Amino acid sequence: MTTLVDRPASAAPEPRPLPKSARVGLADLIRAGLAGVVGRPTRAVLSALGIAIGVAAMVAVLGISAASQAELKAQLDKLGTNLLQVTAGKSVFGSETRLPKEVVEMVARIGSVRQASGTGTVPNVNVFRTDLSDARETGGISVLAAKLNLPETVGATVRSGTWLNGAIAKYPGVVLGHKAAEHLGIDKPGTQVWLGAQWFTVVGILDPVQLAPELDRAALVGWEIAEQKLRFDGHPSTVYERSDDDSVEQVREVLAGTVNPENPNEVSVSRPSDALQAQITAKNTFATMFLGLGAVALLVGGVGVANTMVVSVLERRSEIGLRRALGAGRRQIRAQFLTEAVLLSGLGGLFGVLLGLGISIAWSVNSGWPVTVPVVAIGAGVGASVLIGSLAGWFPAGKAAKLSPTEALAAA
Repeated sequence: MTTLVDRPASAAPEPRPLPKSARVGLADLIRAGLAGVVGRPTRAVLSALGIAIGVAAMVAVLGISAASQAELKAQLDKLGTNLLQVTAGKSVFGSETRLPKEVVEMVARIGSVRQASGTGTVPNVNVFRTDLSDARETGGISVLAAKLNLPETVGATVRSGTWLNGAIAKYPGVVLGHKAAEHLGIDKPGTQVWLGAQWFTVVGILDPVQLAPELDRAALVGWEIAEQKLRFDGHPSTVYERSDDDSVEQVREVLAGTVNPENPNEVSVSRPSDALQAQITAKNTFATMFLGLGAVALLVGGVGVANTMVVSVLERRSEIGLRRALGAGRRQIRAQFLTEAVLLSGLGGLFGVLLGLGISIAWSVNSGWPVTVPVVAIGAGVGASVLIGSLAGWFPAGKAAKLSPTEALAAA
């Protein structure tokens, strides 16, 4: 005979095992994340805007910097890096020195030298628009005697008119640098200017000279007329020299000794293309600074995304509780909110990349620079936004995952 034993009334029923949470596919996870983003469009746009601004700033700065560097490098390739410039220095006592009258010919005889030319400063002579101009308003325009082969040596081009030739160099004709022409208000040849207390006819106007910017604010006259009419002593003040590309450094080492064998330390030798190279370095420095500002904006955007996700978790506790009650595990809740944060930040980053590229391309086209698309900047912008979204969403996602079903539904 079987005896039935009643369970004590105080004994609690055995707990039923919780159903195992089903795995959620990546596509479902992305759909759930997009639903969370689209469900609150205004807040999503405002949150993603901070990310977009930071990424746009970084991409635009990198794009503009790359285009600017490409333009400078193209100029270097076009103008060449084999131009050297020789000027008179100072003696050991600090007094001004002079280059020999035959210095251009001396330099031209150096092996590997292909071209040599020069200019000489004509002291105490100014150029004015008319003979009634105020003598104190010189505009910083210098008067230089120029050798006839100067343009091809320094890479100068004539914008309008003609350059000095054997005939013009003997007569009162002058070629103006582009800044000198702008200051004098002259835009075409044939106009007369008051130079050295006499009239000179403008025969040409130069384009900007990248490797010899001192010529931009100069009035260039023939060597002979300068000696005959302007009391020029015939001593060059600057010598320009071009040599073979692979011989530049060797020529540079012997230039000072060739020009002044007794006191080579009194001769200054420079490489004009170094100035353009310095511009590239300076632009890299500014690009780094602006990248730092973009990174700060990106960080601020990340804080905005984190704040949005925290508020979203608080507002959606009933949803979290319901999903937990239906069997969703903590990992699924964490993955859902983390995906939402990454999508929110990633969409902002994608818009920022497009905006930054648009700014970079527009700037390059407007400046006449080659359009350069920084592929690294695009990848870095999207990657940085995804990383920021992951970091910003980690804490809110963890907070949502820790909510128990009863706690979430009770607080809803």
